Amino acid sequence: MNTPITKVLVANRGEIALRVMRTCRDLGIATVAVYSDADADAPHVEAADEAFRLGPAPSAESYLRVDRILEAARLTGADAIHPGYGFLSENESFAAACAAAGVTFIGPTAEAIREMGSKQRAKRIAEQAGVPVVPGYNGDDQSPERLITEAARVGFPCLLKASAGGGGKGMRIVRSTAELPDAIDAARREARSAFGDDTLLIERYVENPRHVEIQILGDAHGEVVHLFERECSIQRRHQKIIEESPSPALDPTLRARMGEAAVALGKAIGYRNAGTVEFILGADGAFYFLEVNTRLQVEHPVTEEVTGLDLVAEQLRVAAGEPLGYSQADLAQRGAALECRIYAEDPEGGFLPASGPVVRWSLPAREGLRVDGGVVSGSEVGVHYDPMLAKVITRGRDREQARRRMVAALRELVVVGLRTNREFLIELLEHPAYISGAIDTHFIDRHYPGGWRRSVTEATRQRAAEIAALVGHEARRAALPRLRQLPSGFRNNPVGPQWAEFVDETGARLRAAYWNRGPGQFTVVRGDEEHEVRLAASGDGRWWWEEATGHRVRVDVISNGARCWVQCGGVTVALEEAPRFPVPGSELAAGSCVAPMTGTVLQVQVEPGQTVEAGALLVIMEAMKMEHRVTAPEGGVVSAVHVAAGDLVDEGRVLVVVEPGEG
Repeated sequence: MNTPITKVLVANRGEIALRVMRTCRDLGIATVAVYSDADADAPHVEAADEAFRLGPAPSAESYLRVDRILEAARLTGADAIHPGYGFLSENESFAAACAAAGVTFIGPTAEAIREMGSKQRAKRIAEQAGVPVVPGYNGDDQSPERLITEAARVGFPCLLKASAGGGGKGMRIVRSTAELPDAIDAARREARSAFGDDTLLIERYVENPRHVEIQILGDAHGEVVHLFERECSIQRRHQKIIEESPSPALDPTLRARMGEAAVALGKAIGYRNAGTVEFILGADGAFYFLEVNTRLQVEHPVTEEVTGLDLVAEQLRVAAGEPLGYSQADLAQRGAALECRIYAEDPEGGFLPASGPVVRWSLPAREGLRVDGGVVSGSEVGVHYDPMLAKVITRGRDREQARRRMVAALRELVVVGLRTNREFLIELLEHPAYISGAIDTHFIDRHYPGGWRRSVTEATRQRAAEIAALVGHEARRAALPRLRQLPSGFRNNPVGPQWAEFVDETGARLRAAYWNRGPGQFTVVRGDEEHEVRLAASGDGRWWWEEATGHRVRVDVISNGARCWVQCGGVTVALEEAPRFPVPGSELAAGSCVAPMTGTVLQVQVEPGQTVEAGALLVIMEAMKMEHRVTAPEGGVVSAVHVAAGDLVDEGRVLVVVEPGEG
């Protein structure tokens, strides 16, 4: 029986909340946002028709509060709740509570979430439905002894996985018996923290696999179809960062087989609404069931771009009781699409999450470009939630056109104020192996075994400093209340060029010296050489830099106090103007071990007076659901411990001081 939906409460935040609201607005459905104190001024709150405060910033006190969300639905008259992804989206108790409150849950039934929410049960059901599964152990005996025994039986390498989880949390690759005890402890701790359930399962680890998933959609009338595949093999920390459709690894026969397996599993559990059946695909073409995500996926726009369907609109129709109205034969893939996830993180620092203000966010519209964003200029990225800022999606007639459009879009994207993975994504997309389609889940580890480092030349950094100095000069001239025609730094008898000094993100000092020749006209001094340049503003932080050769390039210069960012050709150089005189007490004491990111201290492993070896674990921190271990850079004696478990610390704060010596 149809149940019309007139007002949707979106029980989520960020880009997915905005995404759901966009479709609701197109369909004439009113929306309600919910928010924590940290999100009071967030874009998703501004976009909704109504908003309701849930509580303080921690998700356990806000976005995971079922009682507060249902109260919000009752007070606002929302007759349906869309959970987005993450938070309560795969929580069977939440789905059941919505049903009990008479509110339509826009997702699968509580029973389906329960069956697929446990990787143990899901694997058993998949086997019964005839879907290939990876050999492993998913038993109830969770004693360390039994897990070690079963891992030896499955063989190495094997994979420990949190039964209740996803997103790579609670997951460890183990290659020997000796690694098992520590890996079991770490996987359990992470699973318990992320999901409140430390049950693990073990699977044979398939070397160099692809991660290919099938989007399914089912209605309340027994119809289940698949919307083809998404290739999600480019991952870091077991989390996807680039997704595409169609997969370069699938031919029509393999695509049909995987789609049929996904539909068979969906029908076996009476699946309703949108869901994703995930598989790993071996180099030999064999595929194995991985898990079912009983929700909308982050990467769903890729499927929308190649099928022409609005998956949120389909979710709303199904939730209202309408039939799909089409069969498998009516569906087809057209063209190709790519999605890149823009994260606040430091690819050079092991992809540690970053936090801080988004000083500028800008990406002009282009043909074949879609942006599902959760931030705007001025947004604040905190430590309480996932660090994804936005998704950039491109489509094209084929994979190569979609890829080229993505590279162009990422080069033009301006996102500054905090570290992001933008430049890393550009390099991945231009890697010959990616272009050829030779990808798997170990792509990043294999091609960047020592980690990723930006390839920014000294000449590029120097020119960035010069641009920053000249833009600053022009800004000061424009800000003069009178005598704007008087050159900045005017002297009757000049004895040398003007100059400014900056420190870049590597800590290098860059000095820019120049002569002012009139508005926008300069002579830049580089050692014994002088270069004539012209600088012209084109609005909103965008400038044209033209050298005497006639070569003109467009640059973006964004300033925020003493800090500025110069972006040109897809490369961003972050600079901070150096004080002309040193600040007393600004140097760190020798042996200071600092927080690599803003986060919460989980454990302190040492105490003053303790002798430690190089590499010894000092502190375990957590930020944006990820753990990080701070270790001693060299052996010595712990002379001071400045933090305790539970402390929230800023990036760069001294945690522990280890006085160098024998350790």
